[in-house]
Amino acid sequence: MTPTERDRFEKCLALAKRGATAGERAAGLAAAERVAASADMTLLEAKAAVGHSRPAPPRMDWPYPPPRAARRTPPRAKPKRPAKLPTLEELLRQRAEADAEKRRTAAAADRRLLRELAEQAAYEARQRELQGERDREWARSRASG
Repeated sequence: MTPTERDRFEKCLALAKRGATAGERAAGLAAAERVAASADMTLLEAKAAVGHSRPAPPRMDWPYPPPRAARRTPPRAKPKRPAKLPTLEELLRQRAEADAEKRRTAAAADRRLLRELAEQAAYEARQRELQGERDREWARSRASG
């Protein structure tokens, strides 16, 4: 008998033993006989082969929890050590470093903006010059035409 057949046979026997109605118990017994027959065994031979291969499930104390003294505090729930607080000098130093970084970032952004504005002004000047040349060419063609 394969482990799958053994498992199914045990479940059918459990239904035959603990079914809620007589019909469920009869259906469980019939299913157990079919599983035993598919393994070329009789019901008694299959019961003997299966025996009590599984240990009984442990008894659960739910809904009654164990007494308070028996419970352990999980490691994640234990209080942490108090963190070492930074001194005033450390806070002032950190704030000064942050301010200096902000000033450097702002200065770099200002330089980048000035460079972009200069490039844009140069581009606009070239475009005005080219448009002026086109306008003069157009005016000459109208005058001679």
